[in-house]
Parts: sequence; C-alpha cells; structure tokens
Amino acid sequence: MSAPIATWTIEPPSGEVRRSLECLARRPGVVRVAVMPDVHLSHSVCVGTVVATDAIIYPDAVGGDIGCGISTLRFEGDPERVHQGAAALMERLRRSVPILRHRQRQPLPTHLMGALSNPAIERMRDRDGAVQFGTVGRGNHFVEIQSDRAGSIWMSVHSGSRAMGPYIQRHHARGEARSLGLRGDSERGRAYLHDHDWAVDYARLNREQITLVVGALLMRLFDLRPEEASHVDCTHNMVRPETVAGKRLLVHRKGAISARNGEQGIIPGSMGAATYLVVGRGCESALNSSSHGAGRMMSRTEARRHIGVARLRKETAGVHINDRVEARLVEEAPSAYKPIAAVMRAQGELTKIVGVLHPVLNYKGV
Repeated sequence: MSAPIATWTIEPPSGEVRRSLECLARRPGVVRVAVMPDVHLSHSVCVGTVVATDAIIYPDAVGGDIGCGISTLRFEGDPERVHQGAAALMERLRRSVPILRHRQRQPLPTHLMGALSNPAIERMRDRDGAVQFGTVGRGNHFVEIQSDRAGSIWMSVHSGSRAMGPYIQRHHARGEARSLGLRGDSERGRAYLHDHDWAVDYARLNREQITLVVGALLMRLFDLRPEEASHVDCTHNMVRPETVAGKRLLVHRKGAISARNGEQGIIPGSMGAATYLVVGRGCESALNSSSHGAGRMMSRTEARRHIGVARLRKETAGVHINDRVEARLVEEAPSAYKPIAAVMRAQGELTKIVGVLHPVLNYKGV
C-alpha cells in the first residue's frame, strides 16, 4: 500500500523527486506525505517533505541537521546608521561569530549537559559540541540584517545543531533502521527521540547565543535596542507527536515548518531575497506545515558551473555580503534557488504573510 501524497509545488516535480516521494510513501507505517513548494532532491528523503507515520520514526525524514531553524528579532533605533555602517558590522561579525568553530570550548547551557543515550555522543558533545556552540555553519546558514517597510531593523539567524545532529542521526540510523525506521515505543526509538530532542534544544540555543552576540554588536555600533516581544524562533528539521484530523501521528518535517492555525513562522528566500514572516492557516491536508524557504533549483555543483562572481554581485546588488568568500558563495546565489515570491504564492492556503523583510547585510560562509 502507498500513502497519499499531497503537493503544493510550483511546477511538476522531476522524475527523481517523484520517485523518491513514491518510495517514501510505500515505507512501513507511513500514513500521509505532504510536499512543500520548496521541495528538492536530497539524500534518501527530499528536502521540503512532511511525513506522518502511525508509530514509526524515520531519522532520515528529519535529516542530519536536527533542530535546524530560523529566529528573528526586531530592533529599535536609527536604521540609517546600520546602512552606513554595514561594512564595519561585517568585519565585527567575522571576528565575533565564527562560521565553523571557536578556538576554545564554549560553556554549554546547564541542561545541555545531561545524559545522552550513548557515551560516544556525550564525548562528541564535550568536544565538537562545545567548540561549535554559537557558530553559524556552512551552506545556506546565515546571519542577516534586514529592514521592513517601516524602516525598522531586524536580525535573522539560520543555524542548527552543527556537528551534533549529523552524528546523532548516523548513530541511530544504522542497519535496517535506515529503511524500516524505529518503533517509537522501542528502546532504540526512545533513545533516538531523547537525543533528537536534545539536538533541537542545542540548535535553538545556538541561534539564541548568536543573537545575543550580534545584538550586542548592534547596540555597541549603532545604539540599537532589541524588542524582545518581536522574537520568533521556528524549527524546520524535527519529528514530534501531533494530532492531525483527530489522529495522533508522528509528524516528521525535513525542510518544512509547523504552520498550525495562528502559529508564527519565518520563511527566508535566497541570499539577496526577501524573508517572509507568516502565521499558519492550519491546513490539515498539508499536515499543518509549510515550506521552510525558497528551495534549491540548482545543485551546488551546477551553481559553481553556471554562476560566476560577476553574476553573484549583480544578483546581490545593494546587499553587503561576505566578499572574502564570494568565489565560493556562488553556490548560494539567488539564481541557484527558486523564486521565493512564487513559493509563497504556491502555499497561500498554508500560511498568511504578515511581514516582509529585505536584506541589508548577509553574513555566511561556505
């Protein structure tokens, strides 16, 4: 038997994506699959996919970067000072917020120091987890300074569980668990969920730490003050029990956000494109979900082949970017991604747009 697949896509999925989705829908325990407009091919399970199961956990339907997500925060102050001082801010970000790791271990919040399911994971936490806490990560992760239509300044942070999430996934998704999953009520299933929940917390606190550091820079350089009530944080790689259409299911999101009725969310575009603040509409046929971003249109290899630095500069004109690595940032050029406006139109029944943020500065590394 194959579970039903509901789609909200911009265009018909490619043959490879379609075959991946059909294979997923035939897995044991899968009840429903929802496909978001940012769907694109990835290892085992496509990014932009939401999977509901009766009692089976599929770690690959969450992905390696467990807990990855985005947070936003608005600041009070004179926005013009930020526009004028963006180059100085970029230099401070390079010094204060590492892409990969700190030179020394960072103190982790106390509740992250509790027991994990295996001593090997704890050793990984005490080593890599400590030196990577408060770092952005490569790929499409970023710190972005933005402005809204009223001229207010915002900060968005996109980061996850760094090396910890992939390590936890590899540890638990061994052998038959890769294709047959883990029973949620089994010892192995409970161990994965325990470590998964820890990684979700680590990722959220990692974004919080980056926000504290960058917020202090904005205060020191531009006298900007955070409006705490504006803070939103949403996760787009996770699994949790949810009630959908009266049934208790395990809902896996890989590159998708929860969009229950009235729930706040954040959907960024590519580097140089707008970020959308949304509230969910609670569409149960979409498993109360929506896209997590624009979604790749080119693989990183294709982007390096077809996009050069001159094109990147043209596509990000008016946005301060990390020019020290711009030759590698072509992988993240706007044209490597789907148009975010088209993505938002495709999921109008899933979310309501309540704000649009435009980039002023984008800090990332690849």
